[in-house]
Amino acid sequence: MSLNLTQIERVKTITKVDFYNNYVKKQKPVVVEQLVNDWPAFAKWDLNYIKAVAGDKIVPLYDDRPVSHTEGFNEAHKKMKMSEYVDMLQSGPTNYRIFLYNLMKEVPLLKFDFKWPDIGLRLIRQLPMLFFGGENSKVFMHYDIDYSNILHFHFHGKKRCVIFPQSETRFMYKVPHALIAREDIDFDNPDYEKWPALKNAKGFVCDLNHGEMLYMPEGYWHYMKYLTPGFSMSLRAFPRNAMNLSKAVYNILIMRHYDVFMRKWKGQEWIDYKNEQAVIRTNNKLAK
Repeated sequence: MSLNLTQIERVKTITKVDFYNNYVKKQKPVVVEQLVNDWPAFAKWDLNYIKAVAGDKIVPLYDDRPVSHTEGFNEAHKKMKMSEYVDMLQSGPTNYRIFLYNLMKEVPLLKFDFKWPDIGLRLIRQLPMLFFGGENSKVFMHYDIDYSNILHFHFHGKKRCVIFPQSETRFMYKVPHALIAREDIDFDNPDYEKWPALKNAKGFVCDLNHGEMLYMPEGYWHYMKYLTPGFSMSLRAFPRNAMNLSKAVYNILIMRHYDVFMRKWKGQEWIDYKNEQAVIRTNNKLAK
């Protein structure tokens, strides 16, 4: 079975006014195909270039193993040199990904390859985070802790993005005290007998090619799959909606720390409890 997904609208180029009025104000996703054609990165950024300028950097890698109480928040599963990791990506499928990595801090040269787009969002002027993945590697379904508006740029190859607005959270088997859906759901081919609420969820999908940008509105759930080896960069803007901003503050100041405390105190029992509650709470909402 497949998810109930609509193709995300695409435009080749867009003005600041049109982007703000038609997408940011309406909180509607869009793919802009030629936003970065004048960036040096458009011509330069591929895996071989990253290997050449950052090959000696030690990078944190993550795979698709389930969350464990024995691991710290965003604790890496493995580390290796970037040159070795690029070789791994180019040699065949791998589950190892680089997640939320500030490579530009390690390699300042990369800062000169992109431009801050003047597109109607007040972007947070921290160095952008990069994400890398091998063929068929997946990023579990989640939404971001800060409810940001996200500009997600892809480079080298193709990446599939499946996204859902917060209005669909009641169908997503959200794990309580976390920002993720049940990790054992196959969002490529969901089992509706096991996860019946997903039949009601209405989302969006796109395949991003080199140089294309996906705008994800505040708090959107997203599941990413690398169809080929590649990497992406995200720029962010704080949520404009006051309710979303308050949820972001709660997530950062309270929820995250409470979850870390409970993991240390209860161990795997806490993880199992949350996964069980994800099903119970979703099914209760579905029954209503």
